[in-house]
Amino acid sequence: MRKNYQGVDLKSFSALLMSTLLAGAVHAATPNPDAAQIKAAHDLMASMQAEKMMRMTAGMSKYASPEQRKQVMDKVINLQPEFVYTRLATPVAKLLSTETALEMTRYYKSSYGQRVLHDTYNSSAQMYPSAPKPTPAEQAELKKPAYLKADQEFKANEQAIHHETFVLLKEIINGK
Repeated sequence: MRKNYQGVDLKSFSALLMSTLLAGAVHAATPNPDAAQIKAAHDLMASMQAEKMMRMTAGMSKYASPEQRKQVMDKVINLQPEFVYTRLATPVAKLLSTETALEMTRYYKSSYGQRVLHDTYNSSAQMYPSAPKPTPAEQAELKKPAYLKADQEFKANEQAIHHETFVLLKEIINGK
């Protein structure tokens, strides 16, 4: 058991810290989403261009050999976007509220959201990534309470969404 200078069990402290961080992500969790929630999550995945997120996940993953990397990338590149949206819709619907999914869909369909996605999927690795500069009208949209609430919930669950993308990637690699 590792203890710091005050005698606190670091393993217990780490577990407490992790559970506190995950509590924010769990608050919107819905174990059995209904059709409306799944449709909202599907539309969100489409507006986010989740097929590109899948390619990015595949590209950042580690492989045993360059041949294996090529095989996986060939599979992922040949996926139909609708397949990715449909497969991710239910897990994402379990993570996000319907309101958040609808608001974030609206955001990603906006001109500013499209620029953010373009920068996300088309830029090289950056030490300090920055978002595009919004116009005054776009800034006003970004300050609306509905967007602020949705953005907060989305960011709290963003890592879980990326994890679901990785889980789907593993299923595709394994032929499921």
